[in-house]
Amino acid sequence: MLKVRGILVDLDGTLVDSREAYYEAFKIAIKTIKAKNFDIRMAFEIPKRLEQNKPINDLIPEKTAGKFLETYLKTYYGLTEKKTKMLPNVQKTLEKLSAKTRLALITMRYVPKENIIRELEKFGLAKYFNCVTTALDTSFPKPSPEALIKSAEQIEVEIGECAVVGDSVADVKAGKNAGAKTVAVLSGIFTREELEKEKPDLILNNINELLKFIG
Repeated sequence: MLKVRGILVDLDGTLVDSREAYYEAFKIAIKTIKAKNFDIRMAFEIPKRLEQNKPINDLIPEKTAGKFLETYLKTYYGLTEKKTKMLPNVQKTLEKLSAKTRLALITMRYVPKENIIRELEKFGLAKYFNCVTTALDTSFPKPSPEALIKSAEQIEVEIGECAVVGDSVADVKAGKNAGAKTVAVLSGIFTREELEKEKPDLILNNINELLKFIG
């Protein structure tokens, strides 16, 4: 069991399925640089690399990488509100979690928080969160602990009494850097093997399973 008073929740891959937005942004960016031969699996490798600040030069030719990234990010952020889909049973889970703990949402998207709140409202989820933080609200995004520590302060819970829940390596690293408990979920684009290397406190199939571990 995790004895926590606050839960800091990731968005993409944790509450919503963003695969279609990743895929569409990749296709448009590839078309922009006129690349012909590419592996479609790169569509999900690109966001993994970007989130971990890893180079993509082995995937995209260096001379076109700048143009590719500019198009990719602009397209992705433009598509997320329209293309994301709420993952199964998330609303019921958040309703139950919010009755037990205080919830904060933290996303790596470089968009105004109003955009995120609008998306959450579309799915009926906004009411469960005491605060929303995006990459624009921090000097350093995950895996920096800055956003997590600020969010814990906003929900008035000590960071050591919080659990960070997310689908990515950066989520787990940020949680550990902040001194929070860490829960990795397999509902996003990262594999169990990739997440196990970061040694989170729990690895669950999805956020719904978290209810079994919150007292």
